[in-house]
Amino acid sequence: MSAALARAVHQAADVPRVFTDPLAARIVAGADGCPAPDGVPGMPAEVRLFMALRHRVAADALGAAAGTGQVVVLGAGLDTFAYRNRNPALRVFEVDHPATQTWKRERLAEAGIEVPDTVVFCPVDFTEQTAEAGLGAAGFDPREPTFFLLLGVAPYLSRAALLDTARFVARLPAPTELVFDYNQPPATLPPHRRPALVAQAEAMARMGEPWQSFFTPSDIAVELADAGFDSVTDVGWQDCLARYALDPALPDLFGGRIAHARATGQEGS
Repeated sequence: MSAALARAVHQAADVPRVFTDPLAARIVAGADGCPAPDGVPGMPAEVRLFMALRHRVAADALGAAAGTGQVVVLGAGLDTFAYRNRNPALRVFEVDHPATQTWKRERLAEAGIEVPDTVVFCPVDFTEQTAEAGLGAAGFDPREPTFFLLLGVAPYLSRAALLDTARFVARLPAPTELVFDYNQPPATLPPHRRPALVAQAEAMARMGEPWQSFFTPSDIAVELADAGFDSVTDVGWQDCLARYALDPALPDLFGGRIAHARATGQEGS
């Protein structure tokens, strides 16, 4: 809910807007035409902007991905890509915990948001089933070029769970791409940036959703190469500010980064 709320607030509060999501306010409020809330309690504007930036980076990467026939949204939450998608040839698999997915479908119905025929709900309880098994049961085609989104999820996964997911994606027979955001270890950040990261981590822990994994850019490069990806683009705060012509003086509060990995597929290796 907080991620969807941040996207909703971004539509009205941030200038320039870097990511457009006309359904965010609706899925939060459950009412057509409801204006975006004024803010997200306890969330600095820069954190909200980073959440918008990770979606923009992913959207740009997906738009440039040739031949993609499937998108898999891992940990879909209240993500709205599947309902904004206008490509009838692009199947979108939403993977999430069964209870969360049931709640989301209730939110969609309450908001009057139509569920296109291209959407495939894939309920997976990761304590009992792997994403691979869940996707297979839902009709996922491993031989179809696929784009995987894992936004706002990686920090809550253990290092092992994230890398297992990366290996699954990279070793599919068809070409794949994966975009995810991650946090750096507090000790690797400049001293003036560590308090914000620690405060965010503590806030999430109090909510029962502790951050479990941290990586440096060099860690990510090595781990994703070992997983089977052929190339990795890794962008940080200043990279995003320059890419989208934002104010270069905006402070990087917690050092979040966005990785975009590509694999040619095992059939092409």
